[in-house]
Order: sequence, then structure tokens, then C-alpha cells
Amino acid sequence: MQDRTTQYAADVLAGKIIAGDLVKLACKRHLDDIEKSKAAPYKYYFDVEQAERIIEFAETLTIAEGEEEEQVECYAFQCFILGNLNGWRTKTGGHRRFRTSYVQLGRQNGKSFLNGILAAYYGNFEKYKYGQIYCTATKKDQSLIVFNEIVKFIRSDPDLDECFNVHEHNSTIDCLLTHSKIKALSGDTKSIDGFRPYLGIVDEYHAHKNDQMYKLLEGGIKKMKSALISVITTAGFDLKSPCYALYEYCVKVLKGIAHNDSQFVYIAQMDETDDMWTPKNWIKANPILQYDLEALENMVPIAETAKEMGGSSLRDFIVKQLNMWIQWTNDVYLKDMELWQNGATKKTLEDFRGQKCYVGLDLSAGGDLTSLAIVFPFLKDDVRKYFVHAHSFIPKRRVEEHIKTDRTEYDLWIRDGLVTVTETMGGVKTDYRYILTYLEKIITDYELDVQFILYDPHNASAFLTDLEALGFDSVAVTQSAKALNDATVDFRLEIESGNVEHDGNAMIKWSIANAKTTSNSFGEIKIDKEYQTERIDVIDAIIDAWTAAMKGEVKQNTAESVEEWLKLYEASKKKQARG
Repeated sequence: MQDRTTQYAADVLAGKIIAGDLVKLACKRHLDDIEKSKAAPYKYYFDVEQAERIIEFAETLTIAEGEEEEQVECYAFQCFILGNLNGWRTKTGGHRRFRTSYVQLGRQNGKSFLNGILAAYYGNFEKYKYGQIYCTATKKDQSLIVFNEIVKFIRSDPDLDECFNVHEHNSTIDCLLTHSKIKALSGDTKSIDGFRPYLGIVDEYHAHKNDQMYKLLEGGIKKMKSALISVITTAGFDLKSPCYALYEYCVKVLKGIAHNDSQFVYIAQMDETDDMWTPKNWIKANPILQYDLEALENMVPIAETAKEMGGSSLRDFIVKQLNMWIQWTNDVYLKDMELWQNGATKKTLEDFRGQKCYVGLDLSAGGDLTSLAIVFPFLKDDVRKYFVHAHSFIPKRRVEEHIKTDRTEYDLWIRDGLVTVTETMGGVKTDYRYILTYLEKIITDYELDVQFILYDPHNASAFLTDLEALGFDSVAVTQSAKALNDATVDFRLEIESGNVEHDGNAMIKWSIANAKTTSNSFGEIKIDKEYQTERIDVIDAIIDAWTAAMKGEVKQNTAESVEEWLKLYEASKKKQARG
């Protein structure tokens, strides 16, 4: 039997099909897993018959939209996606391997078309009876896009029409062969709480402000052996969105940094070194253009207009047409968050025991977030590096409020020890004694050589006496562009140069993603935020510390020096033994 799924993978890796590096990794993963499946311990196998079955079903469908009806003919990349999702099976029980799927394509690449095929097929043409299939989105109109795609397939084929009963008044489709139901749902997440989706479709996930819908669907498939949550989306503008977090995770899966055999990933995007104005490169983000050269040609004037107009037109072209996760505004502090992620290390405060450091403090006015940061300058191979540690504090009775208003996961950060909940002062205002206790403890525990404690003088008057009682030199940092410019610029340059290390603290990442820059009449900049709920307290604390850390004396990290010496010593012994 023809295996179009594997053929696509082979053609991509042979250079016969234009594709970006992430698609190549998806193809390599498929071929590598086929080799793994030949060994008994590997839990999965690729069933060509099941892969072809869903592709063949897709090609029985009719596209009614347009001047004339036409039979569906799946493009090679669509065969690869559908074939992977349906073809990979467990060796025990023959259940589908992939339980979650993330597909990212540029605009007008058949995203809703693919989800419509999955819904129609899983609704009526699998053995599963009484299944629940949901087309979800943030708004009703968006959730109806996939729903209406299914309806068009059904209404365009008299034979198919006999297998379904469409109720447009409540956006429901009865699947008559299996007694399953397909339903469109929007932001009312309570309406699916406790349900058990056989297929959950999350359309245009980039537009979701939180991951509630995704998590409710995902939570309902735990006991279901062949369920699937399908996300097919374009890139978006919000680097703090749950979609971007899922995108980052899926990139790690493709690169082998994270391991998840049940997560399917197909991300069509250009490579970092590609010229974004070369039409041939657009195919990497829009695989459908390989088969429609006229559409590729039609993109040229769109690109030229975006390039000339700049601003929102350019931003939309980059994100939606080229499928790139870039927050393309001039005031974004760090445009490429992957640069920050690259600095993640397994180092902890223990690795800097006894080292010189600089402490930055950003104090809240009352019930907001309060943060401290510790910056350790050190030398590695005669290159100046920095390690950043941060911790935050929040009043107990303000946690739930801030989870809702800030749309972020304070509860998980509290669980992970990144945030301390303060319970005194009625739990509505941060008790600064918690900060002093935390600071004293880590200084003592790790014998830290604190050079300065640098703080924002705003809200610090009541705290200053207690702070100075610690016996350290405290320096007020004026929060003006003139005073903060050098540190703000230097911190970003050191991140971009790969010289800033951290322990993967999610709060620092979130704070940096929130950060914008504002400038004075002299072009000097400082950190700011666009909205009140976009907290930048952590990066504020870091930059306060950075004002002194970037100028301070540094010495070779003792632990690293010893480790390097031991490596050289062991290498020398091995060389002598061979001699």
C-alpha cells in the first residue's frame, strides 16, 4: 500500500520539498520512530493502512466553496499531518499514539479544513460510539469556522449527508452511525467542565488569553485510550499567551530537549537565517504555496506594501503570513524571548557560595507584587558572565485577584517556590519583614558577599531603616531614563550575547515578556509596561541590581575553575596512561 506520510518525510529530508528546519525535524522524528518501532521495547508502530484510511476518506470529500465543486486532493504536507495522527498506534491495543497535536501554519493554509476532516472522520467513521467532539474557540464566530467547514463537507455530498444530522440552531451535529455528537463551543468554559472529548479542537489558539479551554479538554481525556486534542493555529502577537508557551514546548520536543511520545508537532516557519523578503522562503511558512505558484506570486505585492507601510501592516505580514512569533513593535524590550531561554542552566545559589553579588529590590505600594533579584558577575574563560536569581512576594488575600487580573499562574509559582505568600497585615498588604527574613537567610546560608543593595526609593521610606539594619550598603536608584539607561541597555545586550545565565525562573521570563521601553527627549530608555496588569517588578529589580553589577569587580567562579581543572587533570592522566 502507498505510504504518503512516510514519502513526504523522505522527500523533505531529500530536499525535494521546500521546508524549514522544524518541519525537517518533524520528518526526521517520523522516520527515526519507524526504525525504533522495529525493536520490541518501543511501544508504538506505524500502521500504513490506518494512515491511508483517513487520507482516502479526506479525498472522498467535496469542496463546494467557489464557482465549481471539486474533489478534495490532499497536499503532501496534509497527508503527513493526517497520516501521523491516525497512523501511529500503540503495539498493545492499537490505540492512537498521539493524544495532543500542535500544528502551526501561515494564514490560508487549510487549518480549519484539516480540523474539519478530523471531526467528520472521528465522529462517524471510527469504531468509537457515543463520542463527544468539540470545536472550541474564544468566540462563537471563531468556533463556528471549523463547525461550518464540517457542515459544508456534509451538505456537498448526498451520501455523507445521510450519515449526519445538522442542527444549526444550537451548533450541533449528530453522527448517525456512531451516535456521537459534534458541537461548537466558545469561551463559556464551564459548559465543557467534566466532559470527555473523543476529539477536542482548539481553533486559533494564539487568540486565547488563558489555557482554561485547552486544560479542560485535556483533563477530560485522561481515561480515554484514543482521544486527541488538536491545536491548529497561526503564530500570534502575544508572547505571554498559552499558545506561545505550547509552541516553545513543542519546539523543544522536535529538538529533543523535551521528550513526549504522545505529542505530535508540525511547525511550518522560516529559519532564522532566511531572508524574509525572498518569496521562495515563504513556502516554509506556507507549505500550500509549493503547489500554488499563482498564490505565491500574489503574496509579492502584499509583502511589498507591508515593507513600505511598516507599522501594523508589517507586523501583520510577519506574524500572519510568515507565521513568525515576533512581537514586532519598537518598544518591546526583548523581541526574541528564545535568547533569554538559551541562558537557562542547572546552576543554583549553591554554585555561587561566597561570591560577590548585588541585590536589587522593587517594592510594591501595597497589595501588588514585590520582587528582589540577586546578580552575580563572574568570569568564565575570561568572559564576563552573570547569573541571576529572583524571588517575589504577594499578600495571601490578593493571590486569587491577581491570578484573574494578571492572567497568569501565581498559584503554580507559589507551589514551585518562586513566590512567597505573606500572611500578616491582614493578608492584603506585603509585609516587608518577609523580604528581610528571606534575604537574611539566603545571605547566611550561602555566605553571600553582598556589595550593595539597590532599591527603588518609591515606597521604600518605611522599609529603609530595617534594610540598613542588615549592615549592608544601600543605594537608592532613581527611576528615570537618565539613571537607568545604561543598565537597561547593557542587560539586554548581555542577554543577546549569551552572557546571562539563570535557573529557568518562569516569573523572570514572564516579567521580561511584559517589558516595554520608554524614552526621554535624549533617547535614553527605561523599562515600562503597556497595561497595569502586566507586571514588570522582577525585571525592575534586576535592572536596579544591574546598575552596580555591570560595573563591579568580578573574579573567576571558584566552583567552575575547580571543575575545569579537574577535567584537565583527568584528561592529562588518561593521556599519560595511553602513552
